[in-house]
Amino acid sequence: MTLLDVAYGRRPADTIITNGTLVNVLTGEIYPAEIGIFQDRIATVGPALQRGPETRVIDAAGGYLVPGLIDGHLHIECSKLSVTSFADLVVPLGTTSVVSGLDQVLVVEGLPGVRKFLDESKKTGMRIWWGAPAKAPYTVPQSNVGFTFGPDEHRVAHTWPECVGVWETVQEMVEHGDPAVMQALELAEKHRLPVFGCAPMSDARRIAGLAAAGIRLDHESYSHGEMLEKLRQGIYAIVRESSVAHFLQENIQVVSKAGARRVAFCTDDVHAADVLAGGHMDKLVRMAVKAGVDPVTAIQMATVNCAEMYRIDDKVGSIAPGRFADVLIVDSLEDFRVRDVVAAGELVARDGRLISPTVPPARGQVTKFPVKAVTADDFALRSEQAAVDVLAIGFTEQVFVRKRRDVTLPVLNGIVEPSVEKDALLVTVVERYGKTGNMPVAVVSGMGIREGAIATSAAPDDNNIICVGASRADMALAVNAVAEMGGGQVIVVDGQVRERLPLPIAGIVSDLPAAEMAVAEQRLDDLARELGCTLPSPLMYLFFLSITAIPDYAVTDLGLVDCVNLEVVEVIQ
Repeated sequence: MTLLDVAYGRRPADTIITNGTLVNVLTGEIYPAEIGIFQDRIATVGPALQRGPETRVIDAAGGYLVPGLIDGHLHIECSKLSVTSFADLVVPLGTTSVVSGLDQVLVVEGLPGVRKFLDESKKTGMRIWWGAPAKAPYTVPQSNVGFTFGPDEHRVAHTWPECVGVWETVQEMVEHGDPAVMQALELAEKHRLPVFGCAPMSDARRIAGLAAAGIRLDHESYSHGEMLEKLRQGIYAIVRESSVAHFLQENIQVVSKAGARRVAFCTDDVHAADVLAGGHMDKLVRMAVKAGVDPVTAIQMATVNCAEMYRIDDKVGSIAPGRFADVLIVDSLEDFRVRDVVAAGELVARDGRLISPTVPPARGQVTKFPVKAVTADDFALRSEQAAVDVLAIGFTEQVFVRKRRDVTLPVLNGIVEPSVEKDALLVTVVERYGKTGNMPVAVVSGMGIREGAIATSAAPDDNNIICVGASRADMALAVNAVAEMGGGQVIVVDGQVRERLPLPIAGIVSDLPAAEMAVAEQRLDDLARELGCTLPSPLMYLFFLSITAIPDYAVTDLGLVDCVNLEVVEVIQ
């Protein structure tokens, strides 16, 4: 029996979903229909399909039949959940496909690490469509990582069936003609793969350049005006609503101006607690409807629109013959709560719970990072003056954006001291791969902690150990604790590790169930707030400090980075 036998009515379907009302996202129509499935594919959609004695029947009980939802841009690893744990979290909520670069595991373990994550996803109800990063790491100047990703790796990656294009093509790399990125774009054109952009806070000039370079879509708009300009210049737009970057209310306004045909949704980075409390892609559909978007239009944005952008609409995004049998059953299009989830032809979740929890693959032995044990002296910023003016990385009210702040700090015994009173703390990035031993020291303002230190090895884009502290001794203890447990997050106060979250898989994720991860994250954030941090998400703001694609300053294992001029600059002015 083949898919075509079922499609032509020569054989009965393996599975039929009956007694439902189809939401046809291809035409915008709603009408009664049955869905015939052969193995993991939809074979036919219509009334009164042929049944056989072995045909399984799923009764939709009068519900609406909706395609599985697609997250159009997602850093899975930023959840700190393994692929299995993340899938167990979002599949019951209707997310059956995600587009991800898997860039964090890539810089830690190279293409073999990506391969492991992709293979792991095949045993879950969540399909990963992989975007090969334009280059990795994304940091400019390039920081030190376990594995880099450039043109040679693209030639391999583009042959993988999961590879759907070139991911996270940062606008500065295009504008300044980064040679490796230019080669990646040439290879993408040769292999007929689309290119995905990353262009926050762009003006019309820069957007025109990105469009001319062949950027097909973009997920980073800080205003609906910016998003509209991208649409006007031929770039598909993805509305982002992450755990910290809340842009849906702002950017959904573009639908009233330009329509929704070239607009989709993504979450980018999400916490387990937020998904457990409010939902995933289903939440974005509800938010769009509440903002005035027609329910069918909102569902199109979460399904077929996204699939068309990525040129995977022949595989997912609609309920039509030949597509993967990813089907949701919901009782209300306006309220949009997922009752049943069929993924690849199997009923995998009901009423927000997996029918059979997924078993993660066996993991290798956890080993400590190959870095030396550090001391407080390793984080000494030295000067022979009595006081120094320093350039501090200052957080602003805009999400993740850092501006210059000039601060005068005291020097005691030749060492520049942090100042809680002036909200000027020390920050370091310790190279974790045993290649250079780099651990530069800079100054950060806006973290707000009054004592102790916070450290994490889950830190895109390079996943080195980043640590902020009011005490050099506590910083040293925090860094050593992260390295000893083979990766994770810790908070140290007065020489004691007060909270820790081990992340044993590549030093960036864990097999913890989402509910347990949420509790662990809450403990860390609560303690950070007790220490004085007022940022919305202390640990996430910490690990985003090393991303050089966010203006105006960052810190990597190379030192303090001017993200506008793309160069390392001096801390002491």
